[in-house]
Amino acid sequence: MGKFIVSKRSNGEYQFKLIATNGQIILSSEGYATKSSCENGIASVKTNSQDDSKFIRKTASNGLFYFNLKANNGEVIGTSEMYASESGRESGIYSVKVNAGVGKVEYS
Repeated sequence: MGKFIVSKRSNGEYQFKLIATNGQIILSSEGYATKSSCENGIASVKTNSQDDSKFIRKTASNGLFYFNLKANNGEVIGTSEMYASESGRESGIYSVKVNAGVGKVEYS
C-alpha cells in the first residue's frame, strides 16, 4: 500500500511525497507554509486523483514524460517524476489513482 510522507524543508516549508508500494516516489508537492495546509494538499490529492481529467500530461524539453495533478481551482497540487515513455507516465498516473486513495500519512 502506498503512503504519503510529509517532511519539513530547510526553508521551513512543508512538502509531501506520495510513495508507491515499491518505494518509488510517484508524486511530489510544492512547498506549503504550514503543516495543516500540507495536509489539506494531501486531502486534495486523494479527491482529485480519482478524476482522470485532473491529470495534465506533459512532455519536458528533454523529451521525457511527466504529469501534474490539478485541484478544482486549477492549481497544481503535485508533479510526477520523469518517465522515459508515455506508457510509463500512464502507469504512474494509474499508480497515483490507486495509492492516493488508500495511502496513510507519515511524518519524517
